[in-house]
This record gives sequence, structure tokens and C-alpha cells, in this order.
Amino acid sequence: MKQTYNVVPNIISSKDLDYLSDMFNWNYGAYKTSYNAANSVSDEELSGILQKASNVFHGNMTKILNIINNGGNNEQ
Repeated sequence: MKQTYNVVPNIISSKDLDYLSDMFNWNYGAYKTSYNAANSVSDEELSGILQKASNVFHGNMTKILNIINNGGNNEQ
């Protein structure tokens, strides 16, 4: 018997969780690299660009963690 929902339940499947974990790890690696590079280069313009990039990756990680913490309910 096929079950249907009128409202999508707030759950995260194991496949979804694996994908979110991969996305978090990709962003974490990029964040660490860009953050460390921003603090290592002497060119101020390049440092600023790298800092902006690290902020984007950090924001992505925060969004992913919010999705996981809210059980898939991404409306908050």
C-alpha cells in the first residue's frame, strides 16, 4: 500500500543526510583554505576577496547545520 502525505513530513532521510554531510565537508574545506589564505597573503585586495569567499562558505555551513538541526524544515 502506497502512503501519501498532504503535508511533507519534516524528516531527513539517510541519503539526504549523507548529501548534506558531503556539502558541509566541501564547504568546510573551502572555508579553511580561503580563511587561512586570506590571513597569509600580503596583497590587501586579494586578502579581501579571500575573506569574502570564506564568509560565503561559512554561511553555507551555517545553513546546512540549520537544515540538519531543524529535521529538514528549512523554513526557519
